[in-house]
Amino acid sequence: MLTPPLPSAHPADDREPRVPSITTLPEPRGRTDPRATATLDHASPLDRKLTTVLGGRTAAPLEKAFGIETIGDMVSYYPRRYARRGELTALTELPIDESVTIVAEVRDVRERKMQSRRGSILEVSITDGRGILTLTFFNQAWRAKELRPGVRGIFAGKVSAYRGALQLAHPDYELFTDLVLGEPDAGGAKRWAELPIPIYSATSTISSWQIQRSMELVVGSLSHLGDPVPAAVRAERGLVDYLTALRGIHLPERDSDWRRAREALKFQEAFVLQTALLLQRRTAHAQKALPRVAKPGGYLERFDTALAFNLTGDQKLVGSEITDDLARGEPMNRLIQGEVGSGKTIVALRAMLAVADSGGQSALLAPTEVLASQHLRSIVKILGPDLSAALVPTLHTGQVPVAQRRKALLRMVSGQAQIVIGTHALLSDAVQFYDLGLVVVDEQHRFGVEQREALRLKGAQPPHVLVLTATPIPRTVAMTVFGDLDISTIAELPAGRQGISTFVVPLAERPGWVDRIWQRTAEELALGRQAFVVCPAIDPTATEAGQQLEAPGEATNSVPVVVVGPRVGPRKRGEERVATPDASPARPVANVAEMLSEIRANPLLAGRRIEPLHGRMSTDEKEQTMLAFAAGDIDVLVATTVIEVGVDVPNASTMVVMDADRFGVSQLHQLRGRVGRGSVPGLCLLVTSAEPESLARERVDAVASTLDGFELAQIDLQLRREGDVLGSSQSGGRSKLRLLKVITDGELIGEARQAAGEVLESDPALAGHPELSQALDRRLSESDRSFLAKS
Repeated sequence: MLTPPLPSAHPADDREPRVPSITTLPEPRGRTDPRATATLDHASPLDRKLTTVLGGRTAAPLEKAFGIETIGDMVSYYPRRYARRGELTALTELPIDESVTIVAEVRDVRERKMQSRRGSILEVSITDGRGILTLTFFNQAWRAKELRPGVRGIFAGKVSAYRGALQLAHPDYELFTDLVLGEPDAGGAKRWAELPIPIYSATSTISSWQIQRSMELVVGSLSHLGDPVPAAVRAERGLVDYLTALRGIHLPERDSDWRRAREALKFQEAFVLQTALLLQRRTAHAQKALPRVAKPGGYLERFDTALAFNLTGDQKLVGSEITDDLARGEPMNRLIQGEVGSGKTIVALRAMLAVADSGGQSALLAPTEVLASQHLRSIVKILGPDLSAALVPTLHTGQVPVAQRRKALLRMVSGQAQIVIGTHALLSDAVQFYDLGLVVVDEQHRFGVEQREALRLKGAQPPHVLVLTATPIPRTVAMTVFGDLDISTIAELPAGRQGISTFVVPLAERPGWVDRIWQRTAEELALGRQAFVVCPAIDPTATEAGQQLEAPGEATNSVPVVVVGPRVGPRKRGEERVATPDASPARPVANVAEMLSEIRANPLLAGRRIEPLHGRMSTDEKEQTMLAFAAGDIDVLVATTVIEVGVDVPNASTMVVMDADRFGVSQLHQLRGRVGRGSVPGLCLLVTSAEPESLARERVDAVASTLDGFELAQIDLQLRREGDVLGSSQSGGRSKLRLLKVITDGELIGEARQAAGEVLESDPALAGHPELSQALDRRLSESDRSFLAKS
């Protein structure tokens, strides 16, 4: 395998083929290239193209693998850890099928002839003093001259198992042979052995030390660099300046260098991000909107008077916050997060009625037709015949009959329909409103920014926006990702709920418990109740549109599946991946088609009406199925995640989730919330074949351990181990964190937000902070800036 021509400290060797990483060092050009000097007076050196320092042949592979185009991109590619020449990696802890970079010592070298064909195999044993790992090279006996016993180095490759032993086949490596010149004494050797070595996330074609060589040139080319964090803010916190931090994190001479550097760069990341969010918040509040105030004797007052139950304390508090927002002359931009079944829809409906009192319309955007139809039925029911006749709640989805669709469009444009519920169909150009005053987005994580913005732009003036989510958001995530929104929380559940009992059915340890699943379900049905059975896929080859399956248990493989609807994005280049061992038996994903046949044939459920529900069914089929289930005519609904949110059938007591390890923590919590919604106690069985102590099993066990969605949100964050905080649908700009960790850095984020607020208070346009303005431009790509402007 050829390695891109990245820099190395070693010249090419004409006598023998060399280690792939050892290539000619590119000539530094950053100080003489006219393209570099032409912009220095007007822009930051970080905005220069990487080719001005490394040259095209070296820069191109970095851009292809990691998307690194500028010097700013390069210096922001931080090491993931540090090693030392004097330390060794614990070889007994290496995971099979994962790409690793390790430090080890050569133990012995031997060459043997291949039996089945011509040639030889060079086997090099390396060790950490306890474990042994074998390096295997085919027809490359010349490497024995370099890989001599006692030599230490960095070795990179993919760990595999061969005849019960771990090995790296054709690994890349760099040996520690360059003792610092001029320091032959013992003290110099000690310093050389303890010098921190930055280890970067690498790929199969670009090794960590190749990145390190390039980084030395890039950082070395920077002689002056403005800092986006004002000097006064740095001094107050004892932080080093930006250039010192970059040198410390990429070229450390001691551990204290990179530790101080990380501290400064982490705060800078939080500071720049919070500045962007606060700027957007100010921009949003500067817009003009029509105040929407409920009038005496109007729709809202009539609704409250006729309401058959009392609102919870949280509902009243959040309702008061919304009332205050609607009364202002600037657009409301509020996120309501609430527990499953906490009554967010009632709060949103009261806001719609206040808008209707002022003559405006409200549009509720739902992620699925099932949920949109359910919203329409529940809103009509709770409004009652008089208010429904006056407000004309109208449904608009993509699969309604043409005649009904035309009628709905006419009601919207004429203003007759003051409450409109729909799916993505509301975003089409054909949909127009008479006076759109409020946009309600249900389950905001199901929609992209562009979709929400398309609906918002249908208002003659900026409408108020209310975003709902039943996926609780940890405070640090909310501050980092939704820092420009006002956030309300409904944690209190309505009185009379009987609660839900959740149990894990661990088939890896208890395969015989399969029968008990259906025995327990039959017992619930015998009490006159109903049950959901949820599967990750529609059939053996297709998942639900937009459904992203979590990794299966470590002892299983999944069959390839085709997504019905939008494709799940590809894995990012350079992203490390843990593969499943080839020897593991394949286990197909539980799916509606096969589960339906299996359950119908089960004698324990004989005589029961069992029907499917999934995204491939037509609108009429889904509607009729849900109506029949709500009416009690269907005993068991075998469904995909189309029933994940909003489906409200109080008589449904049992939720069986097959292959529960294929779902995320928040999704399992959402599915569980479909039962236990009335006076009937809920039962949730999480069926999994994931092995004990695996990450997949941890997710399932976590959900079974608590009903507290906010606690689960924190657990979910910890299990994800950072990465994409909310997923690509939220536009990665605010979730792609480099050093900042929302799990542990909540206090730091809060301090950065306060500091950013103080800077903006004294300099709203950042006229006196050009470095901060430039950092905002670099931190936020075009799509990220668009995301902030539209949120």
